[in-house]
Amino acid sequence: MAEVAAREFVSPTIAPPGVVALQRALVWLVGAAGAIVFIEPSPYELATLASAAVFIATGIRLRLVFLPLLLLLFLINLGYTISAIPLLDDSKIASWIATSWYMAVTAMLLALVTSDDTGARLDMLRRGLVMGGAVAALAGVAGYFHLVPGGYDLLTLYGRARGTFKDPNVLGAFLILPALLALQNVVTARLAATLRAGFALGVMALAILLAFSRAAWGGLVLTSAFMLALMVLTSTSSRERSRIIVMTLAAAVIGLMLIAVLLSLDSVADMFKQRASFDQSYDGGRFGRFGRHILGADMALDLPFGIGPLQFHNYFPEDTHNSYLNAFMSGGWLSGICYPALVFTTVFLGFRYLFVRVPWQRTYIAVFSAFLGTVGESFIIDTDHWRHFFLMLGTMWGMIAAARTYQVET
Repeated sequence: MAEVAAREFVSPTIAPPGVVALQRALVWLVGAAGAIVFIEPSPYELATLASAAVFIATGIRLRLVFLPLLLLLFLINLGYTISAIPLLDDSKIASWIATSWYMAVTAMLLALVTSDDTGARLDMLRRGLVMGGAVAALAGVAGYFHLVPGGYDLLTLYGRARGTFKDPNVLGAFLILPALLALQNVVTARLAATLRAGFALGVMALAILLAFSRAAWGGLVLTSAFMLALMVLTSTSSRERSRIIVMTLAAAVIGLMLIAVLLSLDSVADMFKQRASFDQSYDGGRFGRFGRHILGADMALDLPFGIGPLQFHNYFPEDTHNSYLNAFMSGGWLSGICYPALVFTTVFLGFRYLFVRVPWQRTYIAVFSAFLGTVGESFIIDTDHWRHFFLMLGTMWGMIAAARTYQVET
């Protein structure tokens, strides 16, 4: 009976087959399009707009469980907008505010979409993310090794791979979730699927290394370890657990061999040594990254309305590089309180439903692991306009809503 209920819940829609296929295809497109963002408007914007139009026209449900998400996103952006009022004659500020509202809409869209027909839509989303991740990674690797005429200047920045992104750090951060999804197939799938996933994982891991982002390096290692541990804990058989452990060890050995080969190249080794150092000039000192965090936090306590978006660099040498501090500075106390409230509410609810045995539990674990890594990374970098952050945020809420319903129906 439980299996029947699971199948019914995975595809509960009564829409015509053609509409269902279109909806699922658009979910795939949203996942894949998120990998190409170095042009404005990006394919991701076009994909989300098209998806919103189709899903609104064909039916979408607003559940009560989404009220906290909707309210907090609204309050965060209301704070940003109020603080930006004296600055809206600057087109960059107006664009920043518009982008913030749009990112909030994409999060709500993903939550609504993934809360229905959950299993099939999440499968399409993960396929799209892996495809997009592989394309972005290949572009970064090809640019770094001069495999594309003129590609080095387009696909790299400061000697670091950036692929289809504007910034190497964002490329590295984006690739973590697709890499985790590919890693899941490597340690659990049949041979043919394992080989395909292994290739995609290898390319993405290589691109993350060549992006020379310390946060992405650490994020990939920590989120992979966390995800694999959860997969072992939630596995339903000792045989599956053994396979996960053995394949994980094999993947780790291959990864270390790849790193050793790359470090034999002087250009890679020199950049690796430079980036791997914890003694970076922009981190230390009174006005370094962490010094700015302390000074900015003290400043935020005296500014109920903040200083407005994109203004922090007028007071300090660089931007905040801390999303929680940036919320206070850009949107005052309203945004500063609601932004961490939204993030940590999502994490809390994510933990609560982590061990519910839903048919899409494996995808849930991967998204939650990547989201948790990004939440941690947000303390040292500005993630509040990353498209994939809002994609994960909305997907987490969609899966949480679906898990609640699944518990009731089964």
